[in-house]
Amino acid sequence: MNFAAALDQVAQVEKANKIETVEVDGLVVLKIVKHCKENLPQLVTGQLLGLDYGGTLEVTNCFPFPAVDCATEDEMLEDGAEYQYDMMRCLREVNVDNNTVGWYQSTYLGSHINEALVATQYNYQESIPKCVCLVWDPLLQAQGKLGIKALRLSNEFMTLYKSQEFTLDSLSKSGLSWEDIFEQIPVTVTNSHLIKGWLLQTPPRQPACPTQMYAKKADKEPFLEKNFECMIESIDQLSQDSARFQYLSLIHI
Repeated sequence: MNFAAALDQVAQVEKANKIETVEVDGLVVLKIVKHCKENLPQLVTGQLLGLDYGGTLEVTNCFPFPAVDCATEDEMLEDGAEYQYDMMRCLREVNVDNNTVGWYQSTYLGSHINEALVATQYNYQESIPKCVCLVWDPLLQAQGKLGIKALRLSNEFMTLYKSQEFTLDSLSKSGLSWEDIFEQIPVTVTNSHLIKGWLLQTPPRQPACPTQMYAKKADKEPFLEKNFECMIESIDQLSQDSARFQYLSLIHI
């Protein structure tokens, strides 16, 4: 095989693994929102199940990962793998889609962009080329937005991450910036015709009573607490980076 044929084969593989849109079932959105809200202000994760055809990835079901309460990391990984196997076996027995198409997690103000997300998504894409990570932000939902984003690692960053050469020269040669690490896929929420008919028959929403307004104000307290935690972590990180910068400056003087 010559060089041109090899490049053509790589291009065909990348085109076959490309995802143009993610269609999420409305029931999946409700499950994700329910799981994330019940565990506020803690961040949670879960598994996505569905199918892919062409450039479309369908997410038809999901299930949450249990809370971590193991003493060691090995026990946590073993229990998590066993839990996923049992859940997918049960779903297979009731004839529900059990093909893994990614995972989801909750976030606050972009706190999901970290090394753990990159490592987890890399492992998913290595074993399942067509997979995504759905990120749900409750603060965006409070503003009247969907609050769900579909992310996956770019092919260029996958190649760089696989080589494990994160040096200044390798980053300069690759031409990658922080904007090229993830690529965002458009998300579309779909429902069956039966659910659409039921939604059309539901009565209009009644105005909220004072008790409900007080409950909404109380729901914002976990968000405020998490915002302070993120702010403290950012201040600590800024202090460490500033001290490291001053130390390097003294060395090079």
